[in-house]
Amino acid sequence: MRISITDLCNLRCLYCMPEEGVCKKNHEEMLTFEEITKVAKIAAELGIEKIRITGGEPLVKKGIVEFIGSLSKINGIKDIAMTTNGVLLKKYAKDLMEAGLKRVNISIDSLRPEKYAEITRGGNVYDVLDGIQEAIKLGMAPVKLNIVVIGGYNEDEVVDFANLTKDDDVEIRFIELMPIGQAGSWAKEKFISNETIKQRIGNLIPLPHQPSSPAKYYKLPNGKGKIGFINPISSHFCGECNRIRMTSDGKLKPCLHSNQEIDIIDIVRNNLPQLREVMKQAILAKPQQHYLYTEGFELGQRNMSEIGG
Repeated sequence: MRISITDLCNLRCLYCMPEEGVCKKNHEEMLTFEEITKVAKIAAELGIEKIRITGGEPLVKKGIVEFIGSLSKINGIKDIAMTTNGVLLKKYAKDLMEAGLKRVNISIDSLRPEKYAEITRGGNVYDVLDGIQEAIKLGMAPVKLNIVVIGGYNEDEVVDFANLTKDDDVEIRFIELMPIGQAGSWAKEKFISNETIKQRIGNLIPLPHQPSSPAKYYKLPNGKGKIGFINPISSHFCGECNRIRMTSDGKLKPCLHSNQEIDIIDIVRNNLPQLREVMKQAILAKPQQHYLYTEGFELGQRNMSEIGG
């Protein structure tokens, strides 16, 4: 289960959030950490064993370390991970790990300071690189780096990213650009398929596929780490998807690429016993596939920062 705890972020990535940011919602519109923990407990009772915390950027949320600690105490939850932009990771990594965080996925779309600042509208890539090294040092294995490849911006860095796996046991994951939110109007124009990226890297050795993973993995000869390709557009993996998402304003999303949302905030606050059945129905409502580029289909206007990827 992927749980977004905030739609706020300390970056403004081109495909994720408007340049001016998003309007801060009233506290009443957002689930509290205590309420999210209640949802997580019921999810565990239904058999969900893994939770991934996302945003926005989860590390800007006050009380994040204590919240991870409360999740780690839930019976049945075996794995807690986080997707972060890594800017604040060096500061929080040790405390998060001691609280029960097992793994991190770090979003980093360029290794070049100027290009990174352009894509993120002001970010400092060295903060992220420091966070990555801290996670590796602490043993948050496997450390995964997520790269969204955008034509005209960072497709010339794919070999540089792949080469990071030569000396470090990290997972580099190339994710195809999706037409969601801010990227809705220009994703087709800037789209680079993962097949094209594989050809640019060349000399990749395929690894056994893990059915629970959205990525197909390869490695470089003599490389320590792995290189993954997540193809939501060119070769969707809907049939193997076992994720369900919850937004920070209390909407269950059976599918990232669907407009279907189930509002549970009132149920959590006023009729908690009903939540188990609602969550079961949400899981059963997962569509067989997405229709992102099907003629006539229009995805809602939520930014990626509101959904959590």
